[in-house]
Amino acid sequence: MLKKLFQSFRPPVRGQHHRRTTPEVINKSQHSLQRSQFSRHAVNIVERLQSAGYEAYLVGGCVRDLLLGITPKDFDVATSATPEQVRAEFRNARIIGRRFKLVHVHFGRDIIEVATFRAPHSDEDQADSHRSSHNASGRILRDNVYGTLEEDAQRRDFTINALYYDPVSERVLDYANGMHDVRNRLLRLIGDPTHRYQEDPVRMLRAVRFAAKLDFGIEKHTVAPIRELARMLRDIPPARLFEESLKLFLNGQGAITFEMLVDLNLFEPLFPASSHALEERPTYTHTLISQALSNTDLRVKQGKPVTPAFLFAALLWPALPGRVLHLQNQGVPPIPAMNGAAHDLIAEQCQRIAIPKRFTLPIREIWDMQERLPRRSGKRADMMLDNPRFRAGYDFLLLRESAGEETDGLGQWWTDYQDANDSERREMIRELGSRDDGGASGAGPRKRKRSGSKRKREDDQAWD
Repeated sequence: MLKKLFQSFRPPVRGQHHRRTTPEVINKSQHSLQRSQFSRHAVNIVERLQSAGYEAYLVGGCVRDLLLGITPKDFDVATSATPEQVRAEFRNARIIGRRFKLVHVHFGRDIIEVATFRAPHSDEDQADSHRSSHNASGRILRDNVYGTLEEDAQRRDFTINALYYDPVSERVLDYANGMHDVRNRLLRLIGDPTHRYQEDPVRMLRAVRFAAKLDFGIEKHTVAPIRELARMLRDIPPARLFEESLKLFLNGQGAITFEMLVDLNLFEPLFPASSHALEERPTYTHTLISQALSNTDLRVKQGKPVTPAFLFAALLWPALPGRVLHLQNQGVPPIPAMNGAAHDLIAEQCQRIAIPKRFTLPIREIWDMQERLPRRSGKRADMMLDNPRFRAGYDFLLLRESAGEETDGLGQWWTDYQDANDSERREMIRELGSRDDGGASGAGPRKRKRSGSKRKREDDQAWD
């Protein structure tokens, strides 16, 4: 699969890397797009802006996805109108952003994003920090330099995202041979790849995400600089990387995305501790993370809920046991050792990806359950079943076992315990004996006849 994604190079169309001042015009009879496929709100915005004397088009992912037969998640508009001019046309519009100023036009719960045509940054522009700003490595810190449609096309990242659809004339304008790459299922950066990644290193993550999501090959010049430039992701604000990580792993293609990130050296800047664990215990770490992502992909495809908390718990877990053991060797009891190691690991991870507290708390609860699940004596097992994090903790235990961890049959014991009636549960607790560890290292589950009415498993609890 990776060979297919990284070596699917096809010769470029003559001149396609050179700036085009006139687009290829693709008429209604030459493409598959229908005006009715687009959001009526987005079409309305384009029509109103054109009526007001501005240029306006539907652009980017919505055009690309509809050409590929995919239902778009959102609809974006590009226009010659400035953000202030767009806001003047729509009472339900709001200007957002400073680094990249945009307009959101609200239609109830639907939001249409409207962006002004961007232009290359000149020396004069960079003298005005409100319009243009770069850091020492070339990363764009502020991008409010406006230009023409032709300039906007060259500023877009990939050729397949530089297709402009006019719902009035129903024509597509193609400045970068994007239609060629859509037909050939090829991901290609516009311009010099090294320079474009230096402008915004997140484009490397976008390349992986689009290739995985669309099942596209990555053109060889586009992929070539990534391994060397991957370290630049360390300079990206952690809050932005959190949003990007959700797009990477919750798009239904998380497992292949993980493989690509590791292969291109992009995983380490995102998850340094987990990357180290992947070097120390490659088989276990790779299996656990891949299995977690495969499970997530399946749930996404089935339309079931998923939560970043369970996913991040799995991505970070391989780095945790060694830290817990280190603290235990210093005399710290198991549960305090787990708490201390978990706190430090999450704090370090948040330096790279700013995981919000609403997710870090359940991550720690899922991990804490891994220390508590072996302690089943007395009333502990029944109290554990009443814990709102039991299902997530139990599913995480099964995930660990599927990756090869030895738990002395603990997962099967809890599976049987949930299915058992009251008398069977009391017998299972008695069989654990009166050991202080409550069965943490006891024998595996006894074989018994299952009751006729098996309790329905609440599959979604771990993910809600």
